[in-house]
Amino acid sequence: MDRKGDRSAPEAQEFLKPGTTSTNGAWNDEILAEFSHGFENLADIEPAVSIFGSARIEPGHPYYETTREIARRLATAGFAIISGGGPGIMEAANRGGAEGGAESVGLNIDLPREQTANPYQTRELFFRHFFARKVMFVKYATAYVVLPGGFGTLDELVEALTLQQTGKSRRFPTILVGSPFWEGLIDWFRETLLGFGTISAEDLELFMVCDDPEEVVREILDFYRREHGGELPGGEAREF
Repeated sequence: MDRKGDRSAPEAQEFLKPGTTSTNGAWNDEILAEFSHGFENLADIEPAVSIFGSARIEPGHPYYETTREIARRLATAGFAIISGGGPGIMEAANRGGAEGGAESVGLNIDLPREQTANPYQTRELFFRHFFARKVMFVKYATAYVVLPGGFGTLDELVEALTLQQTGKSRRFPTILVGSPFWEGLIDWFRETLLGFGTISAEDLELFMVCDDPEEVVREILDFYRREHGGELPGGEAREF
């Protein structure tokens, strides 16, 4: 799924109509190809941190610059950076990763609008299917750093929390940056989800809020060292 192949494909609209048996085979082949594409091209990328946030936040915005600094610090500490490959926060993440001398990966998605590949990626992958792309974010992540964003950002955040809550993935730092933005959602988690009993109190420990780039990086480094017997980033890749 190289850039040329993806750009010549139709717009990636997953579910225009109910599936039919006649299209299942081609769809399955395309999905399997995307998984193979990701696994083959990211096999050497660990350790890495996945960074999420809005495509609509412009350079110079405080959240853009905070993202850039976090990514640069993580890159300098030995982590590759993974973003969605587009503009806004994704661009800031790739930009900071490249400035820090790390692999700066973009998992680009074919969308009708907003998704234009940013120029700071040192490794570009292209996907048509969100679910294949999302596997790549979590499979190679030592941590998630989540900046303010829209439905896509919330989707990535809640999926990560669900996978950890249900034991389908390992526990890893999930750090929300931009406390004024996240405050209302966290209050809703506490007052409504916990109040109705649809989550448990310990589920609120699956994430943390941190606005200081230095502290974000320290939390991720401390986690990595605990997981790897005090070693700094590097070493053999894991499966999940």
